[in-house]
Amino acid sequence: MALPVKRSAPAAPARRTPATTPSRRTGPRPRGGWTPWLYLAPALAVLGALLVYPVYQLGLISFLEYTQAQVSGGEPTRFRGLDNYTDLFADDQFWQVLLATVGFAAACVLGTLAVGCALAVLLTRVRALPRLALLLAALGAWATPTITGSTVWLFLFDPDFGPVNRLLGLGDFSWTYGRYSAFLLVLLEVVWCSFPFVMITVYAGIRAIPGEVLEAAALDGASQWRIWRSVLAPMLRPILGIVTVQSVIWDFKVFTQIYVMTGGGGIAGQNLVLNVYAYQKAFASSQYSLGSAIGVVMLLLLLAVTLGYLRLLRRQGEEL
Repeated sequence: MALPVKRSAPAAPARRTPATTPSRRTGPRPRGGWTPWLYLAPALAVLGALLVYPVYQLGLISFLEYTQAQVSGGEPTRFRGLDNYTDLFADDQFWQVLLATVGFAAACVLGTLAVGCALAVLLTRVRALPRLALLLAALGAWATPTITGSTVWLFLFDPDFGPVNRLLGLGDFSWTYGRYSAFLLVLLEVVWCSFPFVMITVYAGIRAIPGEVLEAAALDGASQWRIWRSVLAPMLRPILGIVTVQSVIWDFKVFTQIYVMTGGGGIAGQNLVLNVYAYQKAFASSQYSLGSAIGVVMLLLLLAVTLGYLRLLRRQGEEL
């Protein structure tokens, strides 16, 4: 007798899972929500009180007729709109001072970066005691008040009592009499008090680079200049960008060194820069509106430099 064969139920067809479409958002989602802003709130409040309101007042005065007559209450304040900027841009001296400021700031930035980067590389190649001595000397220059450093440099290059003229055999040569020699003297002082920031920042960046990378470049026969140009500089690009922007901001708005070392802008204003020019317009000539307009122009120029740097970072894929 044949046994009945038990038929199994047909297997259920395998379910096809729909193909997952890749998400359009490739980067990591931000975490924390408003938490970072809560941590930044106290600093933003202080910056708002110390920065936003003065900038607002600066911009407001630049649109008004605001001279000594309005300050003393003898005449009412009158709205001029863009007339102050029109008068400023029509002044040939403004364009001469602007050109001199850009050239002077560019020379200061290049000198500061060259000295700071060279000494940063030197710090990685000397022993502990010379490195400590160089760091202390640099920090001493950095910590010196600007007016004190300017006065000391004036004494060093004094035509009658300064040791520099005696060492160079220049006799009674006056560094502050000629336009370019005065700018050179101020440039040396600016580089002297500015290079420690670049040196320490770049030195910290070099120390963060793995030593195997530098050893491999040296074993391949690369010279020191080639190692800096092909290895260190590309890896230090974000740090070099930061110190460059900082140097541009500092050197573009130099005031104390020019005012002290050239006696307020040199003979017949030959060593004027925008900050000193704005001071003369606002306080020496009591044209506060024109001085404020110059300040707004400087602010916009420096803001354009900073935004251009941030845009460059985004194009290179750096995190902001």
